[in-house]
Amino acid sequence: MNTKAVYAACLFAALNICTLSARAEADVSAKTYTYGTHLDIKKVVSLKQDASTSCGVVDAQLTYLDSHNKTQVLDYRKLADGCNSDN
Repeated sequence: MNTKAVYAACLFAALNICTLSARAEADVSAKTYTYGTHLDIKKVVSLKQDASTSCGVVDAQLTYLDSHNKTQVLDYRKLADGCNSDN
C-alpha cells in the first residue's frame, strides 16, 4: 500500500468518528432546570449563555457528562456576567 492510500484511509476513519460523535450529541434533548432537580454531573463539557452587556437575567445552557458518561443538556436562567461588578 502506498502512503497516500494509508493517509486517505486514516482521514476517512477520523471523519466517520467525528460524524458519529456529532450525531450522538444532536440526539440529546435539553431539560429545563427547576428547583430540586437532581443533577448527576461527572464532567462539564460546555457552558453557554445569551449575550448581554448589561446586568440582568439571561438564558444559559450547561452541557455535561453524567456518571454513565452520557451527554446531558440543561437549560437554566442566571444573572449575566455583566452583573459581576454590580452589588
